[in-house]
Amino acid sequence: MDTYSLLKTLHILSATVLIGTGTGIAFFMWMAHRSGTVATIAAVSRLVVIADWCFTAPAVLVQFASGLMLARMAGFALDAPWLLASIALFVVVGACWLPVVWLQIRARDLACDAVRTGSALPAAYHRTMRWWFALGWPAFMAVVVIVYLMVKKPV
Repeated sequence: MDTYSLLKTLHILSATVLIGTGTGIAFFMWMAHRSGTVATIAAVSRLVVIADWCFTAPAVLVQFASGLMLARMAGFALDAPWLLASIALFVVVGACWLPVVWLQIRARDLACDAVRTGSALPAAYHRTMRWWFALGWPAFMAVVVIVYLMVKKPV
């Protein structure tokens, strides 16, 4: 397999991991939250934080690096509108995702504290989850548009 094909395969796989892990994390975190069961929320949020570091973070790095390398190898101008839009959306994703990671850690800590003390989830937990939900949507939608731009490469 030539370098370009190998890099393209890696890029597609990392996009798949990014979308799949992001969707899975969002689904399980949201369903745990909706259950209202503090122990479930604590357990799921612990796993979600681990999954984000093990899968999402590396996929983000691979996406950015492999995308730029593929564009250069394919001879695309790095100032092509579709590529600039992809990069801008990638920045949007990062601007949403980094706070989401912190919010997941915060939700995990608040839920674990509630389990440890046998108390209800505090108001801070619910505020944290509202922000988590609000920032998750633009990040996800931006990723969908990036995938479209990656496939279509509109002029």
